[in-house]
Amino acid sequence: MFSPSSPPAGLLEKAFQYIDLHQNEFVETLKEWVAVESDSVQPLPRLRQELFRMMALAADKLRCLGASVDSVDLGAQQLPNGQTLPIPPIILAELGNDPKKPTVCFYGHLDVQPARKEDGWLTDPYTLTEVDGKLYGRGATDNKGPVLAWINAVSTFRSLEEDLPVNIKFVIEGMEEAGSVGLEELVRGEKDRFFSSVDYIVISDNLWLSQRKPALTYGTRGNSYFRVEVKCRDQDFHSGTSGGVLSEPMADLVALLGSLVDSSGHILIPGIYDPVAPLTEEERKMYRAIHLDLEEYRRSSRVKRFLFDTKEEILMHLWRYPSLSIHGIEGAFDGPGAKTVIPGQVIGKFSIRLVPHMDTSVVEKQVKQHLENIFSKRNSSNQMAVSMTLGLQPWIANIKDNQYLAAKRAIKTVFGTEPDMIRDGSTIPIARIFQDTIQKSVMMLPLGAVDDGEHAQNEKINRWNYIEGSKLFAAFFLELAKLH
Repeated sequence: MFSPSSPPAGLLEKAFQYIDLHQNEFVETLKEWVAVESDSVQPLPRLRQELFRMMALAADKLRCLGASVDSVDLGAQQLPNGQTLPIPPIILAELGNDPKKPTVCFYGHLDVQPARKEDGWLTDPYTLTEVDGKLYGRGATDNKGPVLAWINAVSTFRSLEEDLPVNIKFVIEGMEEAGSVGLEELVRGEKDRFFSSVDYIVISDNLWLSQRKPALTYGTRGNSYFRVEVKCRDQDFHSGTSGGVLSEPMADLVALLGSLVDSSGHILIPGIYDPVAPLTEEERKMYRAIHLDLEEYRRSSRVKRFLFDTKEEILMHLWRYPSLSIHGIEGAFDGPGAKTVIPGQVIGKFSIRLVPHMDTSVVEKQVKQHLENIFSKRNSSNQMAVSMTLGLQPWIANIKDNQYLAAKRAIKTVFGTEPDMIRDGSTIPIARIFQDTIQKSVMMLPLGAVDDGEHAQNEKINRWNYIEGSKLFAAFFLELAKLH
């Protein structure tokens, strides 16, 4: 679809040729990495061993590049059932410390979501299989492919016996899919050591908005997760002997959940939209420039229609406005058949995706106040308790930073087009942790296509994305060195 606007000169041309010539080797390494069942979600000793093996493979690969590698031992974690499991180490590696060069730190993770062939995979999830230029396998796009693409770019300069244009640091973890156990403490602890010389941080752990047009991500939403409990007693009631004479917890809960959001998706909690930044004309133009086929997006989402009719409105409500989703009810009868029970105690679960300038502690107060107000109007004899179980702040970057400019130029060189400037509606806590702790520019530079299916059955990365992505990182090093 796109071709480079002008042939890259000299060193870049040599790097691109090298990557093209060695692409089968790069795919073979990805195959070796995908073969490791590094599932961090299921707390099983066998899978923890696989995670340790995966981290050791990566550490060896980095040492072969000439990097100094420190595998930081994080000890063990205690699970709710009393079981103790070892936590895989976090790799801190560095290559080059020339004070005249910028230092770029790459973050990635090598753990994966669970996958079994019988869940609907067309191929064995842990055997990388190429079909029509698509490389299928668990972790291919999330996140083993992008981590290796960065390593491929570094190894290209090494193999060509060329000086790396930038100093490189790596932070690679094995527990991202399980909440990045120990990572935030490590980043804070290493702020004045490992991270003290870092100028830029690059994360490549999300996807493009399109199948063929590259993107740069400059923001993510946060997440506040709530549970609201309504209790009459520990035991359930029979609806024949008790129905009609008591305040039913389920009726209270349904009224509470129904008071949170209206049918157009508008959140009904007073004050919730107050901190949301007004839309500027510059931002509006950015949304207009983004390539999104609405009909294709609707079809791939398998929904009849969205709440909004235009590309701009849909993207804004996914990225720059908060949203509230109701997730489920614990304690309610949800099995087949007709059970005439009145639950004695129920717990509703919902979350709010936060956007820049919203704060989790303020949102917590607003939600509690709103629900207490609604509940008091019901004059119920039940007890209600609201708690926020997770509070993750949103993240936004300055797109005028040097590294965003360097990435735009590198994308233009490799793909012959300007990138879509996008945000991500989901939450990637590490971006905000890095930005707050290290106080340096954080950028998300995705490689995968929108249809890669991260976390789903038949996850894949296209060979084209993986190989051109390796070139993109090589071009990015050169562009950043020029700008710094």
